[in-house]
Amino acid sequence: MNARQGFEGELSVLKSLVLEMGTKAAYALNESVEALVTQDIDRALKVIDNDYKINRMDIEINEKAIWLIAKQQPVASDLRRLVTSIKIATDLERVGDLAVNIAKSTIRIGQKELFKPLKDIPLMAEKAAGMLTQVMAAFNEEDVNNALKTAELDNEIDELYGRLVKELLEYIARNPEVTSQVTQLSFICRDLERVGDHTTNISESVVFMVKGQQYDLNA
Repeated sequence: MNARQGFEGELSVLKSLVLEMGTKAAYALNESVEALVTQDIDRALKVIDNDYKINRMDIEINEKAIWLIAKQQPVASDLRRLVTSIKIATDLERVGDLAVNIAKSTIRIGQKELFKPLKDIPLMAEKAAGMLTQVMAAFNEEDVNNALKTAELDNEIDELYGRLVKELLEYIARNPEVTSQVTQLSFICRDLERVGDHTTNISESVVFMVKGQQYDLNA
């Protein structure tokens, strides 16, 4: 095996690590929302306890990418892959943190009866998780079109966020006794909106990796 083949093998390992981290982040997000819907405190605690695995992968990806940059002095296209791996890992680590935030809000809400059945928040979470799955597929396949389509979906999450927060604040005004619970639900909406933003960042990273051009898709 020549040096180029060895380097390509290392790039493949790095890519697999990023994809695995994406899977863990998506799982944490889904689990945190399921814990909220079912008011399962133990499930929420597991999301918090398992966050170290995502953090550890972020460190591993960063160290491996930096080591390859230092050792191989890669050409432009390979360098973009390495830099993109670091950037995507950073966004995935933040998604993991946001899942933890949702889990903590779930614990604060506890098992008190919810002021109304949750419908829109799970829908928002489903859209955010779908975006994350789609953008990681775009990264895997180096598919710019799919990355751009994923970023467009963030508009739906932003619209839902704006409407939900407005409704929740109006509900507090009419029913101040549920202020604490509704405030936590508002925080969860904000966290899900930020998942959409980080997923859009990943879309930008995929475009940069493939085309070598910077795009601001959060605008």
